[in-house]
Amino acid sequence: MESKDFLHKLLETPSPTGAEQKVQRLVRDRMKKYAHSVDTDLHGNVIAALNPKAERKVMLAGHCDQIALMVRHISSDGFLYVSALGGIDVGVLHGARVAVHGKKTVIGVVGRKPIHAQSAEERDKTKNDIDKIWIDIGARSKKEAEKLVTLGDTITFQLSVLELGNNLICCPGLDDKVGLFVAMETLRVCSSKKLNVGLYAVSTVQEEVGLRGAITSSYSIHPEVGIAIDVTHATDNPGSENAKATPCVLGGGPTITSGPNTNPVVEKMLKESAKKTRSPFQPAPSTRPLGNDANSIQIARGGVAAAAIGIPNRYMHTQIEVCSYKDLESAIKILANFVMSITSKTDFRPL
Repeated sequence: MESKDFLHKLLETPSPTGAEQKVQRLVRDRMKKYAHSVDTDLHGNVIAALNPKAERKVMLAGHCDQIALMVRHISSDGFLYVSALGGIDVGVLHGARVAVHGKKTVIGVVGRKPIHAQSAEERDKTKNDIDKIWIDIGARSKKEAEKLVTLGDTITFQLSVLELGNNLICCPGLDDKVGLFVAMETLRVCSSKKLNVGLYAVSTVQEEVGLRGAITSSYSIHPEVGIAIDVTHATDNPGSENAKATPCVLGGGPTITSGPNTNPVVEKMLKESAKKTRSPFQPAPSTRPLGNDANSIQIARGGVAAAAIGIPNRYMHTQIEVCSYKDLESAIKILANFVMSITSKTDFRPL
């Protein structure tokens, strides 16, 4: 129950890309009772470590930042105009409830011209220009809005957790607070075990704008093994129309990657850990570098034995992302067993 409460607190705490401090404080406060050290680097990454003096190091990375908006203009009549922080789907913004994180949190709504007043072209247009998006906070003038909002303030979808049937959870920002949660929970599980390696669970920043936190944290940690935990696109919904895509279903377990961004020894050991813990997993073959933190971790310094664990996610980058609690539990079991299975004889070189 305490772990579930931690996940919900992560999801209810705003962490726009570049302004992740609130959620990072939450991570530090929670992990200091499990880790031997908890530090924040100059970039903002939070690094929790077990056995930090060990020569061999394993890094687990889950990014804490979420897609967001930034206030770029306040009109004379008090409406806010915005720019995107990360890959915002403009098509889902109209009518959304948002929270402006300024001097204090201000609730607003994204305005939309009524359908009665739209031209045929406007009705048919599914992709909208973010420059035409406005946010209504109920202000009557620019002066009134400026008492509450400043240029550069960040904006997220209004954060609230919904639980759906069959152990599903729905919330904005599951990308990638579920990955962050899995990384920290794996360290918590391992904290009561004897390890042959140093384990570093990292809450990375600025993934949504170029994997930037993974670049700096992996360089400073210098791990032998680095595993990114992120969400991956679920195919078990009507929005997935590619019949030839690799299946990925909620509740089917996390995905384990294969391909050039995945060290074959790590891949094999992760799959063995899944079997040992009787945890389901799903394949995730990729012919190119991945679009998550594993991409940057793999090529840090002289190279890292990298892989990625994917949490199936429906409706990514919207305010109604959906994941399965069961997949989180399976990912934690697989990763904890993987870390504990490393011995002095384990050789991660792809020989």
